[in-house]
Amino acid sequence: MTVNHQFAEKLLLSIVRPDAMPADVHRVVTEAIRGGFAGVVVTPAYVARVATLLRSENSPIELASVVGFPHGTGKSTLKAIEATSTIKDGATAIHVVPFLPNLVRGDVDAAKAELIEIVRAARATRRDAIINVVIESALLMRRGGAGKGEALVAAACRTARESGCDGVVTNSGLQEAGGASVQAIQIVRQAGEGLTIVAAGGIRDVESAAMLLGSGGADRVVVDAD
Repeated sequence: MTVNHQFAEKLLLSIVRPDAMPADVHRVVTEAIRGGFAGVVVTPAYVARVATLLRSENSPIELASVVGFPHGTGKSTLKAIEATSTIKDGATAIHVVPFLPNLVRGDVDAAKAELIEIVRAARATRRDAIINVVIESALLMRRGGAGKGEALVAAACRTARESGCDGVVTNSGLQEAGGASVQAIQIVRQAGEGLTIVAAGGIRDVESAAMLLGSGGADRVVVDAD
């Protein structure tokens, strides 16, 4: 993917598909380094390898990984362990998939309890680790229906902020409800004061990324690598 440098600084290249081979990951990371991208997103199994590559290239780009991916159904204790291990391997940011039923119910207290456990473990490992929460905005909008969907997205943002997270990732891209949308990002922008907004979910071209950064108001966009 060829983009101008200023635009590339707001993009993260992602390769988190389960069949990604080491050569695939190496290619994507190399593309991100040479293209001046903000960073890369890889699965935990590849974090140590990618961290070594970034050090060898003296590259400052963000190394993000995923926790509880893809469905968020694991216990919070296991997610906390995964977050700690991934950060120790060299990740500078993590995208946490929470237990989605808590968000669908709008149960802020239960959602916060899970995230606080993960945040504490991550911060104890690296104080400046960036922690973002995957809120599955498309799912919340669909499940909530007219009016209530916006309230569920707002509650998810509140959960992220009050649990000490740095931002939200709009979608994983694996839910049938869909991926990032301008509408959802605008809702997050209104409800997520102080949070970084990372648009994600099925974004594969420059035009879509530009729309989400421009009209949507996202701070960063995760682009799925080929």
